[in-house]
Amino acid sequence: MSVDSTVCRAHHRLNAPDGKVLHAEISIQGSTLMLGDAEGPAFAAPTSIGGTTVALHVFVKDVDALARQATTAGAELLQPPTDQFHGDRTAILRDPYGHVWVFLTHVEDLTPDEIARRAQALGR
Repeated sequence: MSVDSTVCRAHHRLNAPDGKVLHAEISIQGSTLMLGDAEGPAFAAPTSIGGTTVALHVFVKDVDALARQATTAGAELLQPPTDQFHGDRTAILRDPYGHVWVFLTHVEDLTPDEIARRAQALGR
């Protein structure tokens, strides 16, 4: 699958001697992330420990397009793109390694009071 370079672009990749990714850099609509297949005393893939307690939140220009691209590339869609009470359209995905990603597109400017009112109306 080709990657749309306007949405996601690989910058750099350094392989470990065993072929795993020692360090890689990608950008998703201008936000640079550093990733790797690090396993050891400080790191473990979520799939190796039964899940994750972390979700990475990234604002993008078009959450719908990114969700389509990610699922085509093998990500599991946990929540389809949905307008939220806080003024963002969000999608939640799990990558093949078990990392959970929350992608957001800002769609509406709201005051903190309006966000709180909407949250309360939803019982949050």
